[in-house]
Amino acid sequence: MHSLTISIKYSYISKNLMNYDENFWKKYADENEVRYNEEFAKFTKDLAISLRCTSVLEVGCGTGIDLRLFPETFQIYGADPNEYALDIAKEKLPVANFKKGIITDLPFEDSSIDFVFTHGLLNYLDDDTLEKGIAEMYRVTGKYIMNCETFSDVEKEIDENQKSRNMVKRWMNYKVRIVSDVDMHEDIEPEKKRFVLLRKI
Repeated sequence: MHSLTISIKYSYISKNLMNYDENFWKKYADENEVRYNEEFAKFTKDLAISLRCTSVLEVGCGTGIDLRLFPETFQIYGADPNEYALDIAKEKLPVANFKKGIITDLPFEDSSIDFVFTHGLLNYLDDDTLEKGIAEMYRVTGKYIMNCETFSDVEKEIDENQKSRNMVKRWMNYKVRIVSDVDMHEDIEPEKKRFVLLRKI
């Protein structure tokens, strides 16, 4: 995704990003269908099923495109700060439970969701927001956490709005077991983001 688009999407979460532009975000939500990546959605669904999970939460879900392929047997949750995007998500996926919320204050109980994930979100948060967000993801996760984000061993600025992240390093202060830490195949994620899967212990 274009960095300006994402930075506007999450601008009010991070004090270091530009001011939130409601009109732009509405336009972004309206155009979100063109960004639907069925291969990534299928990968995420198949992974959660293979791990014997029965509930899933995407943090920063937007219009819910990454959750579309989950079966109705799952408890499907999405959290996003934009109500307009959530209205679209609810229309497209009425079996899911979409809630207004930001990564630093997730509206879920402790250890209540089996599988919690982000996709192209964490690179656009400042360090303080990221650290608080990690703590929240850990709190609400019952079993697994997945992050698919732009990676580098040494974190550095990609541009004025985003940083590459070493998410495994970020999780080392938590009681987790690293299940996977590899670049995603371009057939699943064309930007070849880093796939990090963790087991809460």
